[in-house]
Amino acid sequence: MEFRELLETSPVIAAAKDEEGLKRALETDCGIVFTLYGNLCTVEGMVKRIREAGKMAVVHMDLIQGLGGREIAVDFLKDSAGAQGVISTKIALVRRAMELGMAGIWRTFLVDSIALNNTKKQLSAAAPDAVEILPGILPRIIREIRSCTGVPIIAGGLLSDKKDVLEALDAGAWAVSSTREELWKL
Repeated sequence: MEFRELLETSPVIAAAKDEEGLKRALETDCGIVFTLYGNLCTVEGMVKRIREAGKMAVVHMDLIQGLGGREIAVDFLKDSAGAQGVISTKIALVRRAMELGMAGIWRTFLVDSIALNNTKKQLSAAAPDAVEILPGILPRIIREIRSCTGVPIIAGGLLSDKKDVLEALDAGAWAVSSTREELWKL
């Protein structure tokens, strides 16, 4: 199943921040799993387990210890680890993932109006497969970004309950990512 189709059919993304979280994520109905931890020695095994569970394996490459912030690192994740997508705050790495046929998700932190304006400019120029905005509990900002791009929006960070998830989706997010395991079952 393609990335966009998975976002539509499985709008809650399990984001695993440790081994126990990954084990539980594999038992959910979530179609996509974000890995937010690991290192060069463990990433291949994590991706393999996710794929064997029938889920899309998306690696947050900025959080993998020992993995550099260069395009060759994206090649490694695809060719050696078998990842199907990457998340990064570095747009060049997201572009490289897309060149390789992987899902490319650009993660951005909206801490002030300058960050919001820069995000809007980058989205029009970069066109990633999706943008993950943090914190994800900003329905008005989600609507604003939605109005200026066709790129799917993933809301992540600080989502604490079903109400937060529904507000983000109602505001125009295609999906939400969360490390809160109780949300994975929505």
